[in-house]
Parts: sequence; structure tokens; C-alpha cells
Amino acid sequence: MSQNNSATAESAFDVEFRSVVKHFADVKAVDDVSFGLRQGSFHSFLGPSGCGKTTSLRLIAGFEQPDSGAVEIAGQSVVGVPAHKRPVNMVFQHYALFPHMDVAANVGYGLRQRKPRPDDAEIGKRVAEALELVRLPQLARRRIWELSGGQQQRVALARALINRPTVLLLDEPLAALDRKLRREMQIELQNLQREVGITFVLVTHDQEEALSMSDTIGIMRDGKIVQFGTPEELYDAPVNRYVADFVGESNFFSGAVASCDERGAVITTASGLTLAAPLSRLGGRLQPGSTGTIAVRPEVIGLWNKAAAPQGLDVARPARLLNRIYLGDHSEFQVEAEGLGSVLVRLPKHSTAGQALEPGDEVVLGWERSKALALADI
Repeated sequence: MSQNNSATAESAFDVEFRSVVKHFADVKAVDDVSFGLRQGSFHSFLGPSGCGKTTSLRLIAGFEQPDSGAVEIAGQSVVGVPAHKRPVNMVFQHYALFPHMDVAANVGYGLRQRKPRPDDAEIGKRVAEALELVRLPQLARRRIWELSGGQQQRVALARALINRPTVLLLDEPLAALDRKLRREMQIELQNLQREVGITFVLVTHDQEEALSMSDTIGIMRDGKIVQFGTPEELYDAPVNRYVADFVGESNFFSGAVASCDERGAVITTASGLTLAAPLSRLGGRLQPGSTGTIAVRPEVIGLWNKAAAPQGLDVARPARLLNRIYLGDHSEFQVEAEGLGSVLVRLPKHSTAGQALEPGDEVVLGWERSKALALADI
């Protein structure tokens, strides 16, 4: 889905921004941003600190109001509508649970604040349903301090979901968890989102988190969305170097664009090496004389002992292996290649060449032109 798609029927979107601007003093935290999030989708805002992702989330929540532009939820304008009157709920990074209450009281807190307030039987029923949804029915009477980090995160989710919001906002909710638990909770969040069918909007600086869970991602920089698309689009067809560098890992070889046509671009690096690659299908043409970059993912590069190097590679450079890091299912190699400098290479465990290579070896590094991308160096 493109970033600017407001011609689609309003009912297709649970959240829509149209030319939204938000200032804080002289800083444009959100700068003319437009997008639409489809009903029941899982979306992430991804970017470094200060890029505008958290402000965008707060504009949806109602904690901030736009200086200009339209913000709609389920086809209805919410500009000027306070947070407590919007059909959204938020899960914060530190969960904001009440330590003096047990799990059931925390989960039912929002219902007890409603006017008119549901009766106790209805609240009890809804609390039980919410805890069943997050697979914690047996912990209703536990105190918050008796729970693990993952259990606390599920309680925070149950408390948010019990109000049956149109949109659930997630402000880096997994940041405090260890790596293994974070991965487990990523899967749990995906399953939960599909089960309840509510639109989830996640803010994160963790690219793996965004890629693994999202239907769409908005990559942000300086208050703008640089690229909006599926995880596959962002990884395989970044619009420029910034996106390719932020989503996954790449080796970049920059220089002057010598030529560019429908077959791709040719770039001459500072070392005098000429490299060619197809254009990203979403990145656009490069102008001869401008600065461009050839992006090569570490997993598409091969390493061979000199005697075993295949013939016919589009790029093949002599190199010296500096170090090897074993990571279980694959190994990462740092290589110093002639004319290219330092290059990261990632080889799967089953690669016999990778198993034989050791630091200090003289090797050949190479890749096929079709597996690289020519991008604007911005």
C-alpha cells in the first residue's frame, strides 16, 4: 500500500493521517505525514530516536493534537478529541500496572472507570475473558510483583484489550524483556492480533521486532515517512541507502554515478572500482554525476579459497579474512577486500567453504550483479 492512498474508501482504514504536521517549538516532529492503516492490520513505526515515530503514536492516542492536517480513526475525525474519548488503548514500555492491585483488579480497572459502570458480574466475566485471551486465567489473584516480565506484559495487554478498542497502541512494549522472551512475546503478539482482529500500531527502534510482526512498516526520519510498505518491500526494494541501512544489514560501496538506464546503474567508487547493479524497483532512477551507492546484503556474498572460486562471477575480488563469528546456524566474516575495503559476509552453517575458512586466509569474495541494488546515497 502506498503512503498516500486517501482516495480509498474511508471505511477501509482504522487509522488515517492526511498531511499531518506537529511542531514542538522550532522542531517539526511530524512533517506533512500521510498514510492509511487498514482494518485489522499490524503496523510498525520504525526509526531512530527523534524521528517522529512516538509523536505519531501520541497523535493517534490523543496525547497530542496536530497543528494542521487530518487524523481519523475508523473514518471519523479525532482532531480535538481528548484521549479518554477515543476508541484506542495503549500498552506502555513499562506497563504502568498498579502494584497494590492483583492481576484481576489491574485488568478490570478501565471497566470500573466507565460511566455508566458495568455491574460486578459483567466486569468479572470480561476480566476472565481477557485473561483467557492472554493465557493467564490461573493468575487472576496474583500480585504484580509476583509475576515475570512476560506475564506482566500480558496483563498490560489484557487491561488494554478488555475495553475492546478499535486500535491498540504499543509503545516499545518488549524493550524490557530478554532476547528469548522478547522473541516468544513477538509470536504471542502476532497470534493475539490475528485472534482479536484489532488494528495494532507498534513503535519500535528494533528492526527485527518490526520485520517479524508487521503487515506494514513506516520508516521515519526527521518527522517524515521515508518509505511505507510491507517488510518484504522494505528489505528487498528499499528506496534509498537510509532504508537499506535501517532494515537489515548491507555493505555499501558509494561513488559517482557513471550511467543509469533501465538495466541499472554503474557507479565508480573512490578507489576507482566500477560496480554495477539493477535499480531498486521502488527507488527510482539515479542521475549521472550524482552520488549513488551499491548495496549488497551480506548473505548474497560468497567466500572461497582461491583454488575453489567459481568462474563467471560479476564481481570477484581478492581478499583477506580478518575474523569469523560463529552464530549457530550461520557464521559472519569480516573481510578486507581489494578495492572494496571492509566487507561483512554471512554464510550458512551447511556451507563447507564457510566451515573451512579461518582468520588470516587469503580468499576470493564475490557476488552476482543481479543480487545487489543501486540506490540513491541519501
